[in-house]
Amino acid sequence: MSEQTIFDVFVIGGGINGCGIARDAVGRGYSVALAEMKDFASGTSSGSTKLIHGGLRYLEYYEFRLVREALMEREILWAMAPHVIWPMRFVLPFHKGGMRPAWLIRLGLFLYDHIGGRKLLPPTRTLDMTRDPAGLPLKRLFTKAFEYSDGWVNDARLVVLNARDAADRGARVMPRTRVVSARRNDGHWAIETENMVTGARGALRARMLVNATGPWVDRVLADAIGKNDVHNVRLVQGSHIVVNKKFDDPRAYFFQNPDGRIIFAIPYENDFTLIGTTDHDFIGDPAGARINDAEIDYLCKAASEYFTDPVTRDEIVWTYSAVRPLFDDGASKAQEATRDYVLRVEGQNGQAPLLNVFGGKLTTYRRLSESALEKIGEAIGAKGRKWTAGSSLPGGDFPAAGYDAEVASLKARYPFLANSHARRLVRLYGTRAARLLGKAAKEADLGRRFGADLYETEVNWLIEQEWARRAEDVLWRRTKLGLKLSPAEAAELEEYMQGAANAAA
Repeated sequence: MSEQTIFDVFVIGGGINGCGIARDAVGRGYSVALAEMKDFASGTSSGSTKLIHGGLRYLEYYEFRLVREALMEREILWAMAPHVIWPMRFVLPFHKGGMRPAWLIRLGLFLYDHIGGRKLLPPTRTLDMTRDPAGLPLKRLFTKAFEYSDGWVNDARLVVLNARDAADRGARVMPRTRVVSARRNDGHWAIETENMVTGARGALRARMLVNATGPWVDRVLADAIGKNDVHNVRLVQGSHIVVNKKFDDPRAYFFQNPDGRIIFAIPYENDFTLIGTTDHDFIGDPAGARINDAEIDYLCKAASEYFTDPVTRDEIVWTYSAVRPLFDDGASKAQEATRDYVLRVEGQNGQAPLLNVFGGKLTTYRRLSESALEKIGEAIGAKGRKWTAGSSLPGGDFPAAGYDAEVASLKARYPFLANSHARRLVRLYGTRAARLLGKAAKEADLGRRFGADLYETEVNWLIEQEWARRAEDVLWRRTKLGLKLSPAEAAELEEYMQGAANAAA
C-alpha cells in the first residue's frame, strides 16, 4: 500500500486489545493499520497474573455480566491457542473464622461452574487437605479447600500471535512507531507517525481511529489528538514476584488475605512460583511502574500466612509491575474498580469517528474486539461477520487437549531435541515449531547457543517473524528465558541482535 492509502481503521496500541481489534477487523475485510510506540505487549499486557479466568472475586462486586462473559471465553480461547493457553486447577484453602464463610465460597463456585457454559473443564470439588497432596506445602491450619478450574496464559505471546495473524491477513503492523498527531481533515484522520528506531516520519490517512493504548488512553487523547481535560481511566498498579519453586504440585493456590484482597501462587516456567498481585492507585508515567518495598513485603507476608516455608526476599528471582487502565467508575478502593470494558465513539455530523477503548482484561479481549467491530461497523459501514470464535491463532491449529501429542510429533521429527526443549518450543510456537526448526538434523544445525536452550535459529525466527529487535524482546516477552540466562549471556544476545538489526537497516 502507498503512503496515500486511506485505511478503513487505524489502531493505536499494540497490547492485547489493539492487536485483537486489528486482527478481527482485517479478518472481516477492512483495511487496517496498527502502530505501537514500543514492542508488542511492552506494557500492561505482559504484566498480568497470566490467567484466563472468570474472575471469581468479581462476583463479590456483582460483576455478573463480566464474569459470565469471561467464563464463556475460557474454553473458546483455549481452543484458539492451546499452545499458549491451558487449563489449570486452583486450590482455595479455607478455615473456620476465615475471611469468607464456606457457604459463600460454595455459592460463588456453584455460579462459577454453571453460568459460563463449561464443557471441557472439570467442575469444583472439595478437598481434605490432611490427605490431598495440595495440603503438603501449607500450614496445618488449612484442613479443607475447594478446587476449581480456570486457565493459564502466556500473555505476551497471546498479544504477538494476534499481531502476527493480523499481519498475515493483510494488516499493516508497525511496532516501535509513535503516533505524533492525529487530526480530522476532510472527513478522514490525518495521522503523523515517527519511527522510534530511525526517527523517520510518516503520514497516513484513515476513515476511523481506534485508541487502544491502555493506561495511555487519556494521554493519547490529550497529546496526539488534542483533547483537553480528559479523565476516563483509573490507573491501578499490580506487582508480582517470582521466587524459586515453593511446591511441586501442578495446581495453583488462591489465597484470601485478612484485608479482603486475594493473591495467587502459581507454578511458573517449571522451576519457579509466581505470586501476585497487588492493587493500588498509580500516579505518573505507566512506563515507570516498578514494584516498591511495601508491595514486596505485602506479597511475602500474605503468602507466608499460608505456606509452611515462609516466602522471603532472598528467594525472589524476578519482579514485574504493570499499570491496569480500569474505567473510572468512582469505586473507593482500587481492588473494587470495575474490570469491565467500556467502548465510546466520538465524531458526529460527518466528522471522522474515534473509538476509545477503556478498561478490559486478557480473558475478554476477543469479546471486546467483537464489540469494537460492532461500533466500527455502525460508524463506517459493516463488513464481514463474527469469525474469531472458531479460529486458531498461529501455531494453535491442534486439538485443545493435544499438547502432549504435538510434543511427541516434534520429537519424532527432530529426535536430537531434549524433551524439555521440545516442550518449550511447542508451548511457544505450537505447530510452527517445525517451521522454526526447518531442516535441522542435529543440534549443531541450530547455530550459536546463547544460553539455556536458546539457539540462533530461534532468535532469527523471532527477528524475522515476530518483530523482535532487542534482547529483552526475546528474553522477557517472546520467551521467559531471561530467568535462565546469565547477565553475560544476555549481553551477548543483545550484541547479536544489534548486529542483525544493523545488517537489516
